[in-house]
Amino acid sequence: MDRLINFFRNETVFSISLILAIISCFFVKPSINYLNYINWQTIFLLLIIMIVVEILKNLAIFERLVRKLLGKVKNTRRLVLFLVFTVFISSIFITNDVSLIIFVPFTLLALKKVDRLDLAIWAVSLETIAANVGCMVLPIGAPHNIVMYTVSNVSFESFFLLLLPYILVSVLFLMIVSFFIPKRDIVLPDMGKLEVDRRNFLKRVFLGVDYYLLLTFIALFILIGNLENIPFINSALRNLIVGNEVLCAVISSQFISNVPAAMLLSGFSTNYEAIIVGINIGGFGSLIASMANLISYNILVREHNQFKSRYLLVFTILNVILLVILLIVNWTI
Repeated sequence: MDRLINFFRNETVFSISLILAIISCFFVKPSINYLNYINWQTIFLLLIIMIVVEILKNLAIFERLVRKLLGKVKNTRRLVLFLVFTVFISSIFITNDVSLIIFVPFTLLALKKVDRLDLAIWAVSLETIAANVGCMVLPIGAPHNIVMYTVSNVSFESFFLLLLPYILVSVLFLMIVSFFIPKRDIVLPDMGKLEVDRRNFLKRVFLGVDYYLLLTFIALFILIGNLENIPFINSALRNLIVGNEVLCAVISSQFISNVPAAMLLSGFSTNYEAIIVGINIGGFGSLIASMANLISYNILVREHNQFKSRYLLVFTILNVILLVILLIVNWTI
């Protein structure tokens, strides 16, 4: 029982998705048609991206780049800005989740070494926002955008232009908030020699892939496919969602995160552009609005539990303010 409880705590999203998928199977008889529910293109694309990222991580490519650029930082504000926009840029190419997994621990280490761990709450909060903004630039920047890209067939260019106003406003928001970071001179320590362990390289790469994320997607695809085939639920959701895609995406993301929200809404509406906007805006707000939010929170709390309450307060205030601003932008364009 203890092992099950620990597994549930460690893999909460997968566990809940699996339970809900199993419950839905009592309403729709399991059959070979379940395989048609699953968007295999999304699954394989995610798998390939995760393998590539694991290769780059094990070769220490990102850490080499960070160490070279970090030598040019002279004060605390520039350090935080550098870290925040490193996350922003990297999330464009390696997804928001992976970017935070890589750079939040590095941020905590860098701040600790320059004796400015007091800036961790602001730095990690802004990095999380930056990750959720950067992932809007390309359809491969986040799982929810990968889902929508494969479902909607919206081109790279159209995807970018659709979200460009929200990206620009969010970047401006990050720049304005950064002025509240104190500007103090710092002396960066010697980071030590970087060594790449090439032993069991392929084994470490494939063991590093988050297979539970892929299984979570499969469970959600089955759940949503079954919901679509339960007549009264199908009718109710369709009547609620159609014509209100942006607002439904934002609200649902606050409670189930924007990845399941993307899967759910795309099953009941073909207004994919509105859904794309809604799930990206919806990634801001609550802690569970985006998986990326939970990732950075878990990393921070695991290493510095004393920041838990203050981080939740600062993070929530910043995210709610940005969410309101982006909703206003949506209503005016």
